[in-house]
Amino acid sequence: MKTFICEICGDAYIGHEKPADCPFCGAKGNFIKFGSEANPIANQENKISELSQKNLEETLQLEMRANAIYLCMAEKAESYEIKAMYKRLAKIEWEHANIACKLMKIKMPEIIPQFCDDNDIENFKTTIELEDHAVELYKKFTREATEKNIKIFFTALAQAEEGHSGLIKNYL
Repeated sequence: MKTFICEICGDAYIGHEKPADCPFCGAKGNFIKFGSEANPIANQENKISELSQKNLEETLQLEMRANAIYLCMAEKAESYEIKAMYKRLAKIEWEHANIACKLMKIKMPEIIPQFCDDNDIENFKTTIELEDHAVELYKKFTREATEKNIKIFFTALAQAEEGHSGLIKNYL
């Protein structure tokens, strides 16, 4: 067994092989390092510009809302597969919010429950809208960031959210 650590969220994965994506935050495999080589961005000292601070605050709100919506969708899912998928997406979005808090050095705010549809297809459409919006926003935030670690964070988020959108499009 080996320990692999995600450079984005800092969580450890224990296994024989490096995972393709971080099971905690969804970052692509290139962000996962052998345990002794890892230096997660959330654990580093990061000086953040005013614009990056604003973008991280917007990210926090977006990710907290996505977490709450996905928990609602999990409760209303018509099958166990969809329920489990939405629960996993909710955990990943919570992890994104948590990383944003670490970068801003703030405590995680309380997540406010959100409403969702009773129908899986409508929830899939909403999910794609949320994820595609997040991808475009994080690509913009990547371009705007002047700090290396903030660019890395937003790049990883954009890639993870693209994967989520692709996942849901497979259900439609």
